Amino acid sequence: MAHSDFRTPRLFVEVPIVPGTAIALARDASNYLLNVLRLEDGAAVLAFNGRDGEARCKLTLLGRKAAALVPEAFIRPQPPAPDLLYLFAPLKHARLDYMVQKAVEMGVGRLRPVMTRHTQASRVNLERMRANVVEAAEQCGVLHVPSVDADTTLSRLLDSWETAEPGRRLLFCDEGEDTTNPVPALTSLGPGPLAVLIGPEGGFADDERARLRGLAFVTPIPLGPRILRADTAAVAALAVVQATIGDWR
Repeated sequence: MAHSDFRTPRLFVEVPIVPGTAIALARDASNYLLNVLRLEDGAAVLAFNGRDGEARCKLTLLGRKAAALVPEAFIRPQPPAPDLLYLFAPLKHARLDYMVQKAVEMGVGRLRPVMTRHTQASRVNLERMRANVVEAAEQCGVLHVPSVDADTTLSRLLDSWETAEPGRRLLFCDEGEDTTNPVPALTSLGPGPLAVLIGPEGGFADDERARLRGLAFVTPIPLGPRILRADTAAVAALAVVQATIGDWR
């Protein structure tokens, strides 16, 4: 089976998935299946954990408020994790939730918040980000659950880049390019791992842009002829990268 049955509920679980071995569900997961979706005893549920693949399970009631999943058979193997790192200046609340969810849908492997000079959000709720990652994976049939790395500053990120991310090219989305077409810059790149960096709503500071443009591992790319909001730029950048040199080809 190549794809999930999207009419069947999907649930992320933390534990190993072993056919025939029941998975006791936490209270919130039981409440979602029993009271929100109103599933009955014996209903089919798809379970995945980001490691073992996806299995068709049978819902088993353990009481009025408790339930377990009994895996019956795997229907999709676990694919290799995508090697695309998404770096972004955090936004506030709902727009950040949207950005994180869309990044998961677009096939990133890791997410990391980067604090820049003009970043509006002063704090990053990593647990909320992880919850949005899981929710997006559940809803969109994604088997790999991207990790959420601790936030860092742009300066620290660049200082440690060649040690922490050896061989990885950083695509810096910059509206200051002479051209508006990102495709030539992308197709000129050789093979190797990539990262995409999206700036804050107010853009990068002049000294930040100058430093990025002076680094050998950085490739600036434009995102078309219009100024985009940061959350729109995230979707546009990931789409053009995936379509041109990523896993859409």
